[in-house]
Amino acid sequence: MTDQNPPRRPGTAPPLRVPANVKFGGASDNADAPTTRAPTVPAAARAAQERAAAAIRVGEDRSFMQPETETQRVRQRKLNNFVPVEARSWDELGIDPEMVLGQCLRMLVGQSKVSGKQISEWADLPLPLVGDVLNAMKQRKLIEYLGTNAIGDHLVQLTTAGNEAALESKKVTSYVGSTPVPYKSYLLSIRQQSLTNANPGPEDLQRAFGDIDVSDDMLDRLGPAIASCKSLFLYGPPGNGKTTIAERITRAFGDAIWIPRTLSIGGTLVKLFDPAVHKPIEPSAEIQRQFRIDRRWVLIERPTVITGGELTLDMLELQFDATNNVCEAPLQLKANCGTLVIDDFGRGHTSPQDLLNRWIFPLEKRYDFLKLPDGRKVECPFDCLLVFSTNLEPRDLADEAFMRRIPYKIYANNPDEEEFKALIEKTAAKYGVSLMPHSVKYLIDRHYKMANREFRFCHPRDLLSQVVHYAEYTNTEAKCGPSEWDRVVSNYFGLS
Repeated sequence: MTDQNPPRRPGTAPPLRVPANVKFGGASDNADAPTTRAPTVPAAARAAQERAAAAIRVGEDRSFMQPETETQRVRQRKLNNFVPVEARSWDELGIDPEMVLGQCLRMLVGQSKVSGKQISEWADLPLPLVGDVLNAMKQRKLIEYLGTNAIGDHLVQLTTAGNEAALESKKVTSYVGSTPVPYKSYLLSIRQQSLTNANPGPEDLQRAFGDIDVSDDMLDRLGPAIASCKSLFLYGPPGNGKTTIAERITRAFGDAIWIPRTLSIGGTLVKLFDPAVHKPIEPSAEIQRQFRIDRRWVLIERPTVITGGELTLDMLELQFDATNNVCEAPLQLKANCGTLVIDDFGRGHTSPQDLLNRWIFPLEKRYDFLKLPDGRKVECPFDCLLVFSTNLEPRDLADEAFMRRIPYKIYANNPDEEEFKALIEKTAAKYGVSLMPHSVKYLIDRHYKMANREFRFCHPRDLLSQVVHYAEYTNTEAKCGPSEWDRVVSNYFGLS
C-alpha cells in the first residue's frame, strides 16, 4: 500500500493515507507490539466487499447464501439450526480490515491506556483479530504502547497522527460499536431461520394462544393462514382481540433467532438490532458450551413488530442519519423471521391505497428492494408474516388485485352469550373477584339485552378490572353483584 489513495466506489469509505512501504499487518517494527501472527489483507475479503457493493439479488439464484469457505461449510453442517460462530480469520469475518481499523481509531478518541481486551469487547471482535489491527496501527504510528496491565495485555493510546486520522475517519462515519456483519452472512441466517422452515401445527397454535381465550373455530381458521406464512387480514368489530391475536402469532413459530447488531451493505452501515422491538435472550448453556458465539450477533425472540396510525411510507425505507452516516433498518427488515402487524389499518396518516401499493411486490415475490444513500438498490428478503388488523371492511380498503395477494381474511366475531358468560367467570377467577349468585345473568339481561348492547371479548377484562381497582381503593373484598355491575358499567359505557 502506498501513500496514494486509490479511487473508491461511491458510498464506501476512503482508505486512510499511510506512509509509503507500510502494509496492513506487516511485521512489527517495534518490540513492544503484541505478539500475534503476521496478518495480511486476504483476497477473499476484498472480493467479498466488492460483491457486497453490487445490488444483491435473492430471487432465483440463492447460491450466494451458502457459506463461502470450506471451513464455514464444515462448521455449518454440524449445526441443526443457525448459530453464528466466532470468526477465526479475516476471511471468515468478511469485513474489510480498513473498516475495522477506522472503527478502532474512533473508539480510542479521548481514551488513554486502553487494553486490547477492552477494544475486543467494544468491537465484539476476537482478540487475535484486534491484535492484527493494533499491529497495523502501530506500524502507521497511529498508536503508541504504554506497557501492559496485570494480565499481560498491552495498553495503548492514540498518537497525534492517530487523533488526526480518527477525525478524518469521522468524516466518513462516526459509528462506533459492534463490528458490522457482512450482508451475505445475514442472508444466510435468514435462509436458515426462515418462517417457512417452521411448519407450525395445531399444538403450536394451542401453545401460542394458551394464555387467552380463542375458540376452536378461530384456531382452525388461523392455523392454515399461519402455517402458510402468507399475509392475512384480521378484521371485525373493535374489542374482539384482533391485536391480541396478532401479537401472539409469532409464538406459533417457536424458538428464537439470531440477528446482527449492525449490517454492512456494500459499505453502508445499517443498524438492525432495535431494543424497542427486539427482545434479547440468553443462549442456552448447551449452545454456549458447544460454540464460541460471534458477539456481533444477538439472540432474540422471534420478532413481532407492531405499528399503527403512525406508519408512513418512509418507515419502510432505510432511515439515513446524515450526521453520523449510518442507516436505521426499516420495519420489515426488523421483522424478518417474525411478524409485522399493521394495526388499525386504514386509520393512519398514510392512505390505504398507497400503503398497499408499497406491499404488492414483496407479497408476490417475498423479497423487497431498498435504496442505499448513494442511490444503489439492494434486494432484501421479505421473510415476515404481514398481518393487517382493522375494524373496517377489507373490500373498502383495497382493490381485487391486492386482495388476491392476501389469501386469508379472518373475521373476529363477537362472542355469543355462552362464551361471554364463561369468559366473565374465568376472568373473575383469574382476578380473584367473587361473583354473587345470579350476578352474571343480571349483567347480561340488564346491561346488554335491555340496552341492546353487543358482547365484546374485551368487556369482561375491562369491567372486572374496575371492580378490582375499587376494592383496592376502598380496601374491601373484590366482589361483584348488581350494584357493582351498575357502577362499573356506568363508568365504562357512560350513561347511554
